[in-house]
Order: sequence, then structure tokens, then C-alpha cells
Amino acid sequence: MFPISPKHTPSLGESIIFFIFTVGLISYFLIGLGTVPHIPILIAIFVLFLYGLSKRVSFSDLEEGMTSGAKSGMGAVFLFLLIGVLISSWMISGTIPVLISTGFTFIGGTWFYAVVFAITAIVGVSLGSSLTTTATIGVAFIGMADAMDASLAITAGAVVSGAFFGDKMSPLSDTTNLASTIVGVDLFEHIRHMSLTTIPAFIISFILFVLISPNTPISADNIEKYQASLDSTGLIEWTSWLPIILLILATIFKVPAFISLAASSLTATLLARITSGLTWPEIWSIWFNGYTGNTNFEQVNSLLTKGGINSMLFTISLVILALGFGGLLFVTGIIPSILETFRKKLQKVRAIIVSTAATAIGVNVFIGEQYLSIMLTGETYKGVYENAGLSNKVLSRTLEDAGTVINPLVPWSVCGVFIADVLGVPVLTYLPFAFFCLISPVITVLFGGKAIKLSK
Repeated sequence: MFPISPKHTPSLGESIIFFIFTVGLISYFLIGLGTVPHIPILIAIFVLFLYGLSKRVSFSDLEEGMTSGAKSGMGAVFLFLLIGVLISSWMISGTIPVLISTGFTFIGGTWFYAVVFAITAIVGVSLGSSLTTTATIGVAFIGMADAMDASLAITAGAVVSGAFFGDKMSPLSDTTNLASTIVGVDLFEHIRHMSLTTIPAFIISFILFVLISPNTPISADNIEKYQASLDSTGLIEWTSWLPIILLILATIFKVPAFISLAASSLTATLLARITSGLTWPEIWSIWFNGYTGNTNFEQVNSLLTKGGINSMLFTISLVILALGFGGLLFVTGIIPSILETFRKKLQKVRAIIVSTAATAIGVNVFIGEQYLSIMLTGETYKGVYENAGLSNKVLSRTLEDAGTVINPLVPWSVCGVFIADVLGVPVLTYLPFAFFCLISPVITVLFGGKAIKLSK
């Protein structure tokens, strides 16, 4: 929980009404007006300040609540900055290009939708961004499906499923780092624990995509063009595997995430200096601004133009605002009042996990914002899990199983609007075929009763 006690004790009814009002306000700006999420959250902060002052909560207490909320996310902020550096260094060392190129070598046979799902998942883990994966590899697969007269709806569902598998399981993903940090779980512990539900969801989804795949062999023309363009960058060397191997070893030996990511970044940077011919000033510039692809194939350029500290500032500013908003919800007593009711009624493990999943899904549906679904739900339920003797790993896993993967299934959400636009397939059209996103929350609810035993 935020390290601050409430300075006002509203009734349950008042808390629920005001919470719904602020959520509705944010929803209107995001869905109705199409603004970036920073604007409505900042306005909601103004509203909460007015509410607190009207209830005779001092300005200093409100300010302390807001800053305490923001402080609770400083670990995530520093990890996000490091992730921007890691992505840049992995680009110039050839680590991300070699992972993508290797993924393409598995293309073949007739399991088209299953192959799309698997390759998109590999690229998603490599990039740590579902939207970047969808806008690059996803668009390419949609083009192949169109040329083959395959179903665009199923192909889009496979792309979304694979991209969000990567978003969940990649140590480069901002949502993965946010979910682990917000509830105080080590990044790699969080990823390992997520595999308990994510791997079964992946296997079931893969089998479903195999069963509905067409019998027509896959055309390899576009794939060869991708691989040739990746090779032409001159970034791919045998040493390109070393940063990812180092990160895997660090995960096995449970090295803290910050140290693991920093060591892998520095290793990749040194290798890039040796193999790529970049000067130190150029490398430091790429650390901040990211790498820019310069091949003759625009799709590969879009795929490689990524990373840098600068690329993470949008996310960091949103996290700080949202956590400040959450701090105000606590200091004004709105969330504590609702939580007290939860604590009395939520006693069984499955009921707690179902309620957590429902809250994360609800925030996605009503606000359409992925980060808020993780942050608000995580901060709201930490105390509930602690009182029930549940490990925080169960909470962080549930946040991803029901928060991260649901956003692309909401037509008015940030991810839903973006994906429908870049793929040219409406959300409600691909939704029935986004198997991984649909199965993940179901498995986390079914698995919930056993999760506490495993975590203990």
C-alpha cells in the first residue's frame, strides 16, 4: 500500500460514487475525446484535490499523499530508463535483429495461423512491445494472409495473441516491469511465476490455431525479404547472442533485475563498439534517442527504429501521474473505504483472485487504459492479499493475466484503437480469434486456488 494513512473517512456509498465519477471522467476524455491519458488523469488529480479540500483535508496532507504515491513507483521509473538503454544496446549489438531473423527461419509448412502466432510471440518477447510488434511483423502477416486469401480476422487474432504473449513475458516490457514493481516482486520472479498460467495459455492457443489453419503452404517471399534486410544491417554477428545469454544466466541465478539489465546493456554496448564501428559519441546518442533503421526495406526500418531513454519518457510521465492519482485516492479515504468492505467479504483465495481479475478487466473496459488497470488494481488489492496470506507474486501475475492482455479486446482502448487502425481489422472482428488474450484470465481464475500453495 502507499505509505500514508487516510486523512478522511467517507462512507462506502460516497467512496463508490466519487470513484465512479473520476473513472467516468477519465473514460470520457480517453474514449469520447480521444486525448492522451495524461490529460484526464491530471484533471482527475485537480478534482481529487478539490474533494479533499472540501472535506477539510489539508493541502499539505493532499500533497504528501500525491508525492507518496509517485514515490512508490520510482523503482519502475529507473527500470524503464534502463529498458530504453537496453533496447538501444541490443539493437546495435545485433541481439534483437538476430532474434527476429531466427524466428523467421521457423516459417514453413501449412500451419499458417499457428506460425503467425508463434513468430509474433518470439518477436514480441524480443522487442518487449506489443504495439511495435503488431505495427511491423503484424502488418506483414496481414499482407501475406490477404495474398493467400486466408482469414484476416483469424490472422489478426493470431498477431494480437502473439504480440501480447511477448508483452507479458519479455523483461523489456513496460507493463511487465510495472506489474512487478507496483506490488514489490522481483522482475524475473514475476516472469517465472507468470509462466504457470501463460505457458498453458500459449499451448492451448497454439493448438487452436493449428486446428483452424488452412492447408495452403506459406509464401516465403516476404520472409526472405525481411531476413535479407536484417542481414544487410551488418549488425548480426555470432556475438549478438551473448547479451541474451547473459540475461538468461542472470535470470537462472536470480540476479536482481536492475543489475541483470544493466550488465546485459553494458555487454551489448561494448560488443557494438567492437563489431559495428560506431563511435562512442554515436553510441551515447543512441542510448538516449534510440536506434534508427536504415535498410532499403521500410518495414524492417520500422521494426528496428526503437529504444532509447527518450522513448520511455511518455510511459514514465504517465506512471508518475497515475501513481500520484492513486495516492490521492488513498489519502482522501476513497480506496481505503472500499478496501475495508473487500477485506470483510473476500476471504477465500479464489474469490480474491476472481475479484482482482474482474477489477483489472473493469478498469480496461471503463477507462481503456492498460497502465491504470495494473496500477489501480495492484495498489487496491495489495493489502487484501497480505491479509489473506497470499503471495504478491499471485497478485502481479493476475494483474498481467487479466489486465495487460484484455486491453486489445476493448474497441475504445488505447491498444484496441491502435491495432484496429494498423491492421485494418476491427477489434470486434478479431476478438473471437485472439485466443491467448481470451484464455489467459480464464486460466488464472481456474488456477487461482492452487497458486497460493505453489507460492508458499
